[in-house]
Amino acid sequence: MDIKFLPKNAAVRIIPFTLFMVFIGIESMIHYCNTQGIITLSSQQLLYFYPLKTIVVGLTIVVLFKHYSEIIFADLCYWRDTTLSIIIGLFISFLWINMDWTLVDIVEPIGFDPTIIADGHIRTAIIATRLVGAVVVVPIMEELFWRSFLLRYIIDPQFSKVAIGRFTWLSFISTCVLFGLEHHYIIAGIMAGTLFNLLLYRTRSIAQCIISHAVANLALGIYVLNSAQWRFW
Repeated sequence: MDIKFLPKNAAVRIIPFTLFMVFIGIESMIHYCNTQGIITLSSQQLLYFYPLKTIVVGLTIVVLFKHYSEIIFADLCYWRDTTLSIIIGLFISFLWINMDWTLVDIVEPIGFDPTIIADGHIRTAIIATRLVGAVVVVPIMEELFWRSFLLRYIIDPQFSKVAIGRFTWLSFISTCVLFGLEHHYIIAGIMAGTLFNLLLYRTRSIAQCIISHAVANLALGIYVLNSAQWRFW
């Protein structure tokens, strides 16, 4: 999409997501340079990149948070919707673990393995930062971009005029597929994007989508820590 066609209020919803993706790109480049011997970093040193990413994107969200009027935490008082959001989040985490399919030519991800750090305060801090990133930063950042901005932008470039949770087939299918392509496990990503979209259509609430996303990531994080299936991280 051409930036000149973006309304001014789009930037605050795009910036955290863009920063996150830029960090992923830089991280991939560093890993590549490391394997090619261009630079020399230990596996432990490479882990420290994630806390930096979490802190920078998290602080960006905090600074811009006053602009996110669509996040209405009072929506969480509707216990039936919140219960549904929690159930969907748990269901997504279950499906994600059992839909660990990659494309034929894609190498299985190494994942984020904190056990390469000697047990102690540093490892605990790294794990805590990874959980905060997955449970707090990522759900807010992604739901603002996918469900608040892009889903509505596809319907009308003046996206703020589009009601939260408005349905069109084009916006629904596009965001589901693109959300999947953002993740290594593409099929699982499309599944998650589909369920988050359906939740939005049911509740008309970005806050509910954030909670559901946070529950899914928390449940997956607990599973990873207990099973050592670091590829999911």
